[in-house]
Amino acid sequence: MFPGRGEELTTLWRTRQFEYTWLRTVGNKYVDFWQVTGDALVFSCRSLNLELTSENRDNLMQSYLTIKAWPDALPALKELKGRGMRIAFLSNFTAAMLDRAVKNSGLEGIFEDRLSTDRVRAFKPDPRAYEMALKAFQLKREEIAFGAFAGWDAAGAKWFGYPTFWVNRAHAPTEELGVLPDGTGSKLYDLSTFLQHEG
Repeated sequence: MFPGRGEELTTLWRTRQFEYTWLRTVGNKYVDFWQVTGDALVFSCRSLNLELTSENRDNLMQSYLTIKAWPDALPALKELKGRGMRIAFLSNFTAAMLDRAVKNSGLEGIFEDRLSTDRVRAFKPDPRAYEMALKAFQLKREEIAFGAFAGWDAAGAKWFGYPTFWVNRAHAPTEELGVLPDGTGSKLYDLSTFLQHEG
């Protein structure tokens, strides 16, 4: 689509995507993640002087509807559910995006709830986003383990007061935000081990 520029575009698009979620939350100008993703794509292409046709835009946006979980997700989550764990998905994705991701990954029946930030009109790491799990499960913060897949999300959950595990697949450095996750690992199975020790 953009020969020799794909990695550059992907990096800028993803960075601007998250920057827009944070700016819109701070500015109280919420739009859903689908629109944020589209706006970030348009900005990124303009920044890189890439011509974004309607067809290319549609194809790139549709890639978000084909996302699948990592291969270890299904067996790891099934193992947790089999141990009696109640599991929810808390994400910036819209409900429709979450539904597609769950279906694409064969994760139907795993999650008790799919918590989209659309419900509170504030993206993570705003406390309103993390608070959804308290209301969904009717539990206290210390009774909920939060599994994060990004360092900033792990920091946000820890700020909120959740026991937090960071699934750090990229072996990235810990964010310099004044808090550390309670545990880290490189795959989802490591979360199960963490919960066994915590329990």
